[in-house]
Amino acid sequence: MRTSIIILGGFALWGLCLGGARLLLKPGAVTSMAATAVFLVLWLLAAATNMWFGVAQAGYSLREELPVFLLIFLIPSLFALFVKWRFL
Repeated sequence: MRTSIIILGGFALWGLCLGGARLLLKPGAVTSMAATAVFLVLWLLAAATNMWFGVAQAGYSLREELPVFLLIFLIPSLFALFVKWRFL
């Protein structure tokens, strides 16, 4: 349940990045690319922080936490890249 909530948070972060970029910059392909790039960096940091908490605080091993990190990072990231490539 916690993993799915974090993944949904990734989709929300991407939406915030797109909305913020469109407010600050002219709408266009460069704006959506910049928003997606900012999202990918922020989401990588957020997913890595989540993994660190899982290892350092919750007591999971790195081997147990790595698949969760990949799941959390890749689902929103690949979706954002696909939508950017195909529709924006």
